[in-house]
Amino acid sequence: MALEFEGNLIKVLSEVTGQGKNGAWVKQDFVLETEDQYPKKACFTAWGDKSADLKTFSLGDKLRVTFSVESREYNERWYTDLRAYRIDLAGDAPIASAPVASSRPSSAPASKPVTPAADLPSFSEDDQDLPF
Repeated sequence: MALEFEGNLIKVLSEVTGQGKNGAWVKQDFVLETEDQYPKKACFTAWGDKSADLKTFSLGDKLRVTFSVESREYNERWYTDLRAYRIDLAGDAPIASAPVASSRPSSAPASKPVTPAADLPSFSEDDQDLPF
């Protein structure tokens, strides 16, 4: 399941590196903040080459992050990561997805035509009556 989050880059944390059974790994956390009336902040994790891609952006850039939510248990506590797998500038044009074919037959009856505006009653500011 792919989720998206759009916000301003407000903080980039330091890189964390390590060695695993499959070789060296690198990850870097970064924080985005929405521009809503009540801004929300979210911390994402970029792994591997996505960590290198993160260096191309600067603080204050408006980013769109495509991510997945992953949780794991450790000592009867649950930890959740927002793992970024695509990071783009928000101003870039989104990639158009292929249209999804409907599995329902198209033999549904046509809907009733819309009533023209000329047939609708008009209400002026002088009318004190309620329309119902």
